[in-house]
Amino acid sequence: MNKLLRIFKHRWMDRSDTLRAVPDSMAERIARRVAASEGRHTGEVRLCVEASLPLSYLWRIDSEAPLAQVVRERALTWFGRLRIWDTEHNNGVLIYVLLAEHAIEFVADRALSRRVGQGDWQAIVDRLGVRLRSGEFEDGLTQALEEVSALLVLNFPAEPGAVRPNELPDAVVRR
Repeated sequence: MNKLLRIFKHRWMDRSDTLRAVPDSMAERIARRVAASEGRHTGEVRLCVEASLPLSYLWRIDSEAPLAQVVRERALTWFGRLRIWDTEHNNGVLIYVLLAEHAIEFVADRALSRRVGQGDWQAIVDRLGVRLRSGEFEDGLTQALEEVSALLVLNFPAEPGAVRPNELPDAVVRR
């Protein structure tokens, strides 16, 4: 895609596009699902839906890095900004969706990455992509959350009766 067209597309999209894709009522339902999920395992899950990339990222596409690499770097930036790396068991997960590029990235912290292979993550990303392309945003995010939760329950189950603090907010980040 022509760089100027890509920049225009990203400058055209803003938070209002994100709020249309994930309205308040949907964001609240997803946050409740995140909270319920985290009651079954020791991990932390965050969802971030972003309309477009900042200009500093857009300039690097094509000349310095392919789009997929730049989107991955942006997801890693959000992973750090949201402090997902800073959980007690190092088993947090970020589900990142970039609307302007129809791109999806999952970032898993160290302990979880050692136990779950890239193929497992990619399968969830692929299924989420199909749902998002067909306009099933809430169903797709819910399914992805359930699949991530299943991996966390398998690898980091919550101890029965144990009460643990919620280390990170459950709210969907919408930018």
